[in-house]
Amino acid sequence: MSLITHKNIPLVSKHQRPIIVDFIYAEGSTAQPIVLFCHGYKGFKDWGPWPLMCQAIAKEGYFVVAINFSHNGGTIQEPIDFPDLEAFGNDNFSKHQDDLQSVIDEVTASNFKFKTIVNSKQLTLIGHSRGGGAAILKTANEAKVTQLITLASINTYDTSFLKGEALEQWKKEGVWYITNGRTQQKMPHYIQFYEDYEQHKEALNIQKAAQDINVAHLLVHGTEDTSVSIKSAETIKKCNPKAITYYPKTDHVFNGKHPWESNTMPKALEDLTTQIIRFLA
Repeated sequence: MSLITHKNIPLVSKHQRPIIVDFIYAEGSTAQPIVLFCHGYKGFKDWGPWPLMCQAIAKEGYFVVAINFSHNGGTIQEPIDFPDLEAFGNDNFSKHQDDLQSVIDEVTASNFKFKTIVNSKQLTLIGHSRGGGAAILKTANEAKVTQLITLASINTYDTSFLKGEALEQWKKEGVWYITNGRTQQKMPHYIQFYEDYEQHKEALNIQKAAQDINVAHLLVHGTEDTSVSIKSAETIKKCNPKAITYYPKTDHVFNGKHPWESNTMPKALEDLTTQIIRFLA
């Protein structure tokens, strides 16, 4: 089946910088359910083999929307990696919720450019790592979301921040830098990141949101994940006992890496994609 891909389309966000999206769909198909994929921390839609996963889903008759959050550090000209560190430093979890809402409103609108080929009444969110936490929160608060898939999801944002003396130093200096192991960039987190979370802590409670989910949820987590422990999935499962679990023997990124030079997925991600397609059906 032939795929059509519209790459790096800018959508308007509430926060000055655009949300960069890809639209991927099978040529000639109509009434395609929408699948929206969002990345995790220091991630982007084109990371490693994620595009191969999105293409495989689209080939099954789904209208796939893969996004870069507005402040992930990418730009329209360079959506891969992090040329805009100022944006990265001004990212926060509330902006993720606003970005997801903007995309959902766009793809379900009566004047959406691809309205004639999508089924806007069926919308699945897929989120990886911190993107999984964002997807849980949005699913609990947006009736347009009809299914949820989380991949190696966090279960709280509390662990995203410095503690104790390090936190006090962050408050004093106004910025905390973290080195990207792959690009070697020193990536800033301005103190607004912490302040926004403290201000909206109740609204950003992932575990509470998981308890409120009333749609089908595929909960995926690798048992060999050293970035986000499998215990995170177990906590989410306790919050949402109806979630369908899939715990493969794999790592945080399902044996992917960036860059990914093969035109086939790693076996763990291929198996995951099979599970996703079965769930969607």
